[in-house]
Amino acid sequence: MAYTQKSYVEHVAVRVKDIQWHINFFYEVLGMDVREIDGPTDAPNQYWTLGGMQLMSSPGFEAPPSNDAGWLAHLGIMVQDLPGALEAAKSWGVKQLPQGSNWLQLPDGLAIELIQASGTSVADVLAINPRAKL
Repeated sequence: MAYTQKSYVEHVAVRVKDIQWHINFFYEVLGMDVREIDGPTDAPNQYWTLGGMQLMSSPGFEAPPSNDAGWLAHLGIMVQDLPGALEAAKSWGVKQLPQGSNWLQLPDGLAIELIQASGTSVADVLAINPRAKL
């Protein structure tokens, strides 16, 4: 079988001070449901979402905002409904960044860029089981 040189990032792991806030934000604003939990469900050590986020609880974590310090510039997240996601994010106390209304900074400093997906691309990607055995 020839090597096809194609790949994608299956998930991104980020340390967060308040894991429950991030779990709720990624679920309620972006619809990223749970895929896996490490630890108790009410206070997990780690939390993986369908959609590629791994949240790692680090209560004492301190870092400058990601878009300022270089530790992680930002995460680009495809969304099915950009206006709806932006409206939902308003009540979460996130900060709009100078790059545009679709650029948000979360309370722990993580910057995200929300990108409007085309057609059914989000549903198509979410239908893939990345852990399935070949």
